[in-house]
Amino acid sequence: MTPNKLPTRRRYPHFPYSIEWNHENASRTVPRGVPPFSIEEIDIDDPRPDEILVRMRAAGICHTDLLTRQMLPTDTPVVLGHEGAGVVEKVGSSVRRVSLGDHVLISYDSCGSCPRCTAGMPSDYAQFAVLNSSGGRADGSSPLSQDGNRVAGAFFGQSSFATHALVTERNAVVVEDDVDLTTTASFGCGMQTGAGAVANVLRPGSDARLAVYGAGSVGMAAIIMAARALDVSTIVAVDLSESRRETALKLGVAASIDGSAADVIEQVKTAAGGEITHALDTTGVPAVIAGAANALGPLGTLVLVGLGAPQATIDIPPFIGGGRSLRGCIEGDAVPGEFIPHLVEWHRTGRFPIERIVTPFPFAEINTAVAAMAAGGAIKPVLTFP
Repeated sequence: MTPNKLPTRRRYPHFPYSIEWNHENASRTVPRGVPPFSIEEIDIDDPRPDEILVRMRAAGICHTDLLTRQMLPTDTPVVLGHEGAGVVEKVGSSVRRVSLGDHVLISYDSCGSCPRCTAGMPSDYAQFAVLNSSGGRADGSSPLSQDGNRVAGAFFGQSSFATHALVTERNAVVVEDDVDLTTTASFGCGMQTGAGAVANVLRPGSDARLAVYGAGSVGMAAIIMAARALDVSTIVAVDLSESRRETALKLGVAASIDGSAADVIEQVKTAAGGEITHALDTTGVPAVIAGAANALGPLGTLVLVGLGAPQATIDIPPFIGGGRSLRGCIEGDAVPGEFIPHLVEWHRTGRFPIERIVTPFPFAEINTAVAAMAAGGAIKPVLTFP
């Protein structure tokens, strides 16, 4: 097929399972020193029987893309991107639920047949890394090449920093043609992660006191989800960026606290009117996690979704004596085909106003978009395609 213009990336192993974390960057919302992306022509396979070729209309930029871009070796190119949205151009012979011309939002891939997938936990299945961050399909092949040489692809089952992506029925979610693909592109990962962590895991009641640590796109999704859809009475945001704190206030949080303050725990409790009942950490920073744990009241729950340093120190007695809970969460514990339509409906009815944090950038300006994200001027940059 005619080569498509795609940005090449670095080769990666099974991210995040076998990369050595760079502690110097663990406290930054966007890592510094991310090598610039290049846009090049490469070849993409025709769909296999179970695959779908999608022409991209939009692709969100996620923190995971930038961490991967920064930390991987340079010997082999790779195409990243995992918040794709577009229109189906070709379908494989065994595809049944997706048709030519369908508009789709694309999420992570899963096998669909293992015990965890069939139990409704596809984000927690044993082969997640193989299908989403090994650099290719389950059989080790990549759908991408350049001048006959392998290019690592299939990142989160899509590699959507490209004009085209090969996906499967499992990670392509069909939406109505009138859905704004630029606004909703990030529903496949960032918005699903933040909103799902609140709706599927924390499940706060209307009288809850929720603290969200890190008001980037994932944190904002949690804030918007809680504020707009679940009617949580008290929400406190904690972030280093003044602009993000201001945006959080506009979205209806009770308080927006500077994460660099020496008395963050006390400020959180004061703003919430007492100890926190539910907390979400999106930063992955050990000190932030420890502080969030210490702000919890009895029976409170802290959920971790941020990739960060591999170890954090917390006080154990409050979790034993006070019945507190600590757990992790991948992709909002969401089944994309079920949860993404809920997000679309919440957005349609005004309960999930994600457009307030989305900033579009033309695909050719990907490096400008990354710089804007690092500077705090774009909470959720989304690349757009002609």
